[in-house]
Amino acid sequence: MRLTILGGGGFRLPLVYGALLGDHEKGRVTDVVLYDVDGRRAAAMARVLADQAAGVPDAPRVTVAGTLDESLRGADFVFSAIRVGGAAGRAADERVALAEGVLGQETVGAGGIAYGLRTVPVAEEIARRVAEVAPDAWVINFTNPAGLVTEAMSRVLGGRVIGICDSPVGLARRVSRVLGVDPEAAWPDYAGLNHLGWLRGLRVAGRDELPRLLADPALLGSFEEGRLFGPEWIRSLGAVPNEYLHYYYFNRETVAAYRAAERTRGAFLQEQQDTFHRALADPAAPALATWDRVRAEREASYMAHNREAAGAGERDAADLESGGYERVALALMRAIAHDRRATLVLNVPGRGALPGLDADAVVEVPCVVDANGAHPVAVSPLPDHAMGLVCAVKAVEREVLAAAAGGSRARAVSAFALHPLVDSVTVARRLVDAYTAVHPGLAYLR
Repeated sequence: MRLTILGGGGFRLPLVYGALLGDHEKGRVTDVVLYDVDGRRAAAMARVLADQAAGVPDAPRVTVAGTLDESLRGADFVFSAIRVGGAAGRAADERVALAEGVLGQETVGAGGIAYGLRTVPVAEEIARRVAEVAPDAWVINFTNPAGLVTEAMSRVLGGRVIGICDSPVGLARRVSRVLGVDPEAAWPDYAGLNHLGWLRGLRVAGRDELPRLLADPALLGSFEEGRLFGPEWIRSLGAVPNEYLHYYYFNRETVAAYRAAERTRGAFLQEQQDTFHRALADPAAPALATWDRVRAEREASYMAHNREAAGAGERDAADLESGGYERVALALMRAIAHDRRATLVLNVPGRGALPGLDADAVVEVPCVVDANGAHPVAVSPLPDHAMGLVCAVKAVEREVLAAAAGGSRARAVSAFALHPLVDSVTVARRLVDAYTAVHPGLAYLR
């Protein structure tokens, strides 16, 4: 099979390639094509992958394409992992929002809206090129904000685009680990939107093991989400929230921690990536070793401001393991390519699976996957407090899509103003002005 990776200079790419190196089954990926608007970054990542492939006789062949259309021709699967505006754009998103006293995280609140407004037009154009150049290809979307971007692309590609995220996978694995159950044998009762979901049950052989966790404060405090939210709040919810809900439940504390920090997460990653690419400018630099060192620093500092606000301390070694989005991607490809039934938590149009949202709304729920794609499994309704958040954020996503479709500044203002973490229409207007001033990609808003 031929796999095209858009955003081929992306830092997490070696995780995907590592999963491919471990796949020796018939019908595996044999060719990987990288495409990135910054060809130098794609070339640097190709060096890392070459180091990874050393000593693996059947390693997938890696090439770097010069144009988008060239990369898409002949593709069986397309991974979309683009970052419009790069790390500098993310840092600007955070900086502008924090100046107004609101959250600037890349997928949540004002930062997520700004990122979506400049990413949706690009993602839609990619979807149109896929439909034209590689109409039989399946698109697996990693690009954030994942649910919003997947919904935008699905308007062109229908069910042939599927969004994935490692957050639900990582949450289910951590809960399985503390409960002493095999995560591969557990069914996660998980529902919501991307970065806005709740684990409401964990079924093993028909038995829900989550009540055992909720009844034990020591177990609740023994893993990442338990330390972030606190056992008392999790027990009040009767479910384990996705880590990104910390931005909603403890917004004041998190914004204060972000504002007090020496630098934001985006600024840290920008500096890290610049250092990485400067190091690889030396042809003799050990590419894989350099990448691996930088990756470890990234993982250890993940959601550091939230942990500071919660008093959660440093991340445990057990929590540093990747949530496994590369394994999800590989399982998804196998299921489709070989008609091998699999059950995965994915971002897809709900088709009524999550009560309260329309059929076209992309949701994050368990799905059964086969040769015909991903089929969402109907889940029980969310409680009112959770559904209120889901409906509010989905309405914001729809305003972003409308703003991108019509180039409407007014709809962009509505997207910011309607978000639960932006508390003023006046602030929303100032945010649109500030973001259009720093992001050339938002010049289409009139």
